[in-house]
Amino acid sequence: MRAVEDALGIQIPKNARLIRNIIEAIQYIQDHVIHFYHLHALDWVDIVSALSADPKATSELAQSISDYEKSSEDYFRGVQQRIQSFVDSGQLGLFGNAYWGHPAYKLPAEANLMAVAHYLEALEWQREVIKAHAILGAKNPHLQTYLVGGMAIPVDPNSQAAINADKIAQLLDLFRKAKDFVDKVYVPDVLAVAPFYLEWAGLGEGLGNFMSYGDFPLIEGADPNNLEHLFIPRGLILNRDLSQVVPLDGEKITEYVTHSWFNYEDENVGLHPSEGTTNPNYTGPKPPYEFLDTEGKYSWLKAPRYDDNSVEVGPLARMLIAYVSGHKRVQFYVDFVLGKLGAPATALFSTLGRVAARCVETAVLAEQLIPWTMELAANIGSGDLKIHENVHWDPSTWPAEAKGWGWTEAPRGALGHWIHIKDGKIANYQAIVPSTWNGSPRDAQGLAGAYEAALVGTPVADPEQPVEILRTIHSFDPCMACAVHVLDPEGKEITKVIVMD
Repeated sequence: MRAVEDALGIQIPKNARLIRNIIEAIQYIQDHVIHFYHLHALDWVDIVSALSADPKATSELAQSISDYEKSSEDYFRGVQQRIQSFVDSGQLGLFGNAYWGHPAYKLPAEANLMAVAHYLEALEWQREVIKAHAILGAKNPHLQTYLVGGMAIPVDPNSQAAINADKIAQLLDLFRKAKDFVDKVYVPDVLAVAPFYLEWAGLGEGLGNFMSYGDFPLIEGADPNNLEHLFIPRGLILNRDLSQVVPLDGEKITEYVTHSWFNYEDENVGLHPSEGTTNPNYTGPKPPYEFLDTEGKYSWLKAPRYDDNSVEVGPLARMLIAYVSGHKRVQFYVDFVLGKLGAPATALFSTLGRVAARCVETAVLAEQLIPWTMELAANIGSGDLKIHENVHWDPSTWPAEAKGWGWTEAPRGALGHWIHIKDGKIANYQAIVPSTWNGSPRDAQGLAGAYEAALVGTPVADPEQPVEILRTIHSFDPCMACAVHVLDPEGKEITKVIVMD
């Protein structure tokens, strides 16, 4: 949306801005909780160990860190029995290939039982709170109400088919549930698990360079380079320097394909995405697949760089930049977490730092959801029902040529789309997703991406069960779907999309 809006000079109305912010914030919260419990926790939590836990001691542990209502001895005994039944059935499903009993697991049995209980709780919770997307976006995922110029969901206090008082009340109820779980379960669990793995505050750093496009505009027509205009600020931290945030210049973004399965005319030169091309050139192994030749091309990801720097994107980048920029609530939560762990700010440059930063971001946004929803309700109550800016959909009224950059911060990090419109049609479209930044191969200068750099020096107790590698890679919350390409082994074209006049 933002790429086209930028190209055509469209400014969205206040209601649309608030709804987009609310949709994105609850997505962050759900996504981060799912990541911690369902995608990352089992790198730290030994489920089988929970079978030997004392439910009474587990209850005491849980009640010592939170007043969450589900903390009784009977509750944890019931969870333990569910785990035992699961194990006895022999149908371990997604837990079947895990590394139970690995020497890198350090949590006591009671902490493991508590974490497994909350793993199960989070499954139910996330399904409930994301109903906000059904209310505002018709479905989850892939919401249907985003539209160039605003949103397609109407606001009208007198219509049951629109955002009205009843739907605002539903949203507020969901957001209170979201905040309650974050405050009473997620944050306490992170603080309970982290002390057993403090050595990971010194592992998995990688680059020391961080970038955020910033997001959650606070006013219409927000200037993204103005700290007062975005809730999550824009900028960079380079070379671990926490004394300043470097202003971001979108013209300094380039992509290399030196080690990527794509063609450029000159593969030693990076191209700005607005001038980029995507021409597949697969030169990797063919069946039966052998080891990749990392001295040549070895990835379907291009290598994005900022001013020829490899940078990390994601929650850690956002929270570091917000912290240094003076974001009060981020500073409060970061200082709170670091104080609890007895760690300096530089401990955030790590695998454990990414876990903590994601938790901090979730807590900060969980606080903000209700105020934004109340602001939306107040604006509707004032009589402002505008949800969409009038757009001339006749391409003959557009400029003969226009270019736009659509920036946002997805839960996993900086997401950019670049569009070139010519004669009313798309002449070029390029995107750089967060996992492309973090998972990029080396560039023409030999600089590694964030994943590769973060793994350097990682100790591995058992190469056959490298849970330590999983801990660091999973700390980025990788999503490689955007890097999946369907290609005939012989390089033949499989399908083509034709734009009709």
